[in-house]
Amino acid sequence: MNYILSDGTSHENLQPLTFTRPVAELRCGILTIREKWELYLHTQCSYITQAYLTGKYPLMSNEVNVIINAACLPHKQSVDAIQHIDNNTIIIDDAEKVVAACVASDKVHLSFGQLQAELKTVRLNCTCATIDYPWDIFTRNSAEIELDFALLTHGKVSQKLSETNTVICPENVFVEEGAEVECAILQARGGKIYIGKDALVMEGAIIRGPFALCEHATVKMAAKIYEGSTIGPHSKVGGEVQNSVITGYSNKGHDGYLGNAVIGEWCNLGADTNNSNLKNDYSEVRAWNYPSQRFLKTGLQFCGLIMGDHSKSAINTMFNTGTVVGVNANIFGAGFPRNFVPSFSWGGAQGMDVYTLKRALTVAKRVYERRHIKISGEDIAILTYIFQQTEEYRRF
Repeated sequence: MNYILSDGTSHENLQPLTFTRPVAELRCGILTIREKWELYLHTQCSYITQAYLTGKYPLMSNEVNVIINAACLPHKQSVDAIQHIDNNTIIIDDAEKVVAACVASDKVHLSFGQLQAELKTVRLNCTCATIDYPWDIFTRNSAEIELDFALLTHGKVSQKLSETNTVICPENVFVEEGAEVECAILQARGGKIYIGKDALVMEGAIIRGPFALCEHATVKMAAKIYEGSTIGPHSKVGGEVQNSVITGYSNKGHDGYLGNAVIGEWCNLGADTNNSNLKNDYSEVRAWNYPSQRFLKTGLQFCGLIMGDHSKSAINTMFNTGTVVGVNANIFGAGFPRNFVPSFSWGGAQGMDVYTLKRALTVAKRVYERRHIKISGEDIAILTYIFQQTEEYRRF
């Protein structure tokens, strides 16, 4: 069967994180949504996404296709239903959310709403967990770490930890090949701890599970990592981190607090960057929502920083509760910047200017080169499109 992960109606609500990727490429738990589905289904998946992203994330269609709502996180019931789906059938959960549809190639580009009107409906006796807004990533992260841990470690044996470490509930810790952990404290009584391939935990780090350190990522000396945190591939983290997801290739290498946050790829948080995750009056946090063009109630008392790809903060930057930063913003200066920082912005609380596309692409190329990667034409085209489409927000 040919499986396709569709953005559905979630892509805009998940901006700025999805400006640069399909919904399926969001990371929650240890894995991205695509990686989860591919492991459960034992196959590769392609994408139905925004037109400007298809050069990097193409669609592969076949005579018969199963289109999966990429906002849905897989679990046993949904996977079983999808593996046994009949042609011309759509699967709906208890919350009336479309989970998947099986269609011929001529119907692949129809929306889930259109397919629902045409196809036979099968209902699941459960409600699927979904990623509908950026803050859903960190609120669901602990549970997804546990599920991904079971998926990734089934039938495998962990590498042995050095006796220099203090480990509580070692049966809940899994260390992949090539990882290095010395003189650290790993407290796994409250949840699983996953240390990825060739990852590094430096001396003096204190980590509480659930926690995931993905391949080639680093926890720096004396870091304090609380429950529900994921450090994505090739990222570096120091200071204090709580219930946060760093997608990959991003650095928070120094002291400072990051809590209830989601950070994209190719970001850098300067030394002593801090985010607030709780309002002084303990009221519900609002955060910027692109489709509605307003600050939306999150339903959360704790909500920190949401930052799109390629954005950076200078030393001593302070982010207020529920701040949303777009793609390729460069933030510096004293005081709190506004709670919504548009893409390709340059400045801070004292004022903002346009971060020109030429300047931003020059920096992006340098950042890629530091990781021994050459920026692709597809990446340049995506950033160029975002710069053009977000111009309306940069009326400084």
